[in-house]
Amino acid sequence: MRDPYLTLGVSKSATAEEIKSAYRKLAKKLHPDVNPGKKDIEQKFKDVTAAYDLLSDKDKRAKFDRGEVDEQGNDRGFGGFGGGFGGDNPFSGANTWRSRARKGAGGGGDPFSGGFGGSMEDILNEFMGGGRGGAKEPLRGNDVTYSLAVPFLEAALGGKRRVTLQSGKTIDVTIPPGTTEGNKLRLRGLGQPSSGGAGDAIVEMHVEPHAYFTRNGNDISLEAPISLPEAVLGGSIKVPTLEGHVSVKVPKGANSGTSLRLKGKGVPHGKDLRGDMFVKLRIVMPDTVPDDLTDYIEKWAKKNSYDPRKKLGWD
Repeated sequence: MRDPYLTLGVSKSATAEEIKSAYRKLAKKLHPDVNPGKKDIEQKFKDVTAAYDLLSDKDKRAKFDRGEVDEQGNDRGFGGFGGGFGGDNPFSGANTWRSRARKGAGGGGDPFSGGFGGSMEDILNEFMGGGRGGAKEPLRGNDVTYSLAVPFLEAALGGKRRVTLQSGKTIDVTIPPGTTEGNKLRLRGLGQPSSGGAGDAIVEMHVEPHAYFTRNGNDISLEAPISLPEAVLGGSIKVPTLEGHVSVKVPKGANSGTSLRLKGKGVPHGKDLRGDMFVKLRIVMPDTVPDDLTDYIEKWAKKNSYDPRKKLGWD
């Protein structure tokens, strides 16, 4: 067996509770009754149990940390499986996982019980169902995952989408306002049927991109093109929001990159709360620049020359 800390996936400074928790998770996953006929998994279960036996015993753990005993808890001065402590070989017939189920997990007790007591049978009853010595209850059906494409506006504001289940049944699911990519809805009892009870249907949301809106948390961004006269003279323009068009004021002398904030026009979240919307202006020249504008700009530039890149220190 390799280093017991590595076997349980914990650090050498792990607390007793952390070691117990790590063992519980691994034991449930690797137990031979859950993996019938898988010899490699059974061996891993034995290794995990042996590692826990050593590290859950305060004295043995201290001796291992000092290098006085090996990974099996054997005194390094004598070697073999029986030296030092005179204990059982964790891989011998007396300590197979089935005998351990009858006698309890090591000297530290069963970490699956409330107070380090009980037996491995209790572990099985805990996650396989059934009373001691009785028939096991039927297992619950598997969960079934569905992928649902959600339009940008419905993800932001909420809505309804129809989902066809594996059984052929169609249902309408409610899309909560503020839904983001990867959010999941759990529909109880609509998964794989079983005599032990049906599993759940899990609907995973995938938000479709929008033609001109982008989202950052609960805020919405939009790039709005403006004409040269609107940039120079200012004025009012209409822009789309999540719920229709509104008018916004373009300041006189606006530049490309100027951002206008529309408070409360973003994505709803919490009770009566909403993000904001940011409108970023972008100056767009006409497709064809008229001669009179060209002449005017040439004359204006001779008298009013300026370098917009000077502030950037590019010189």
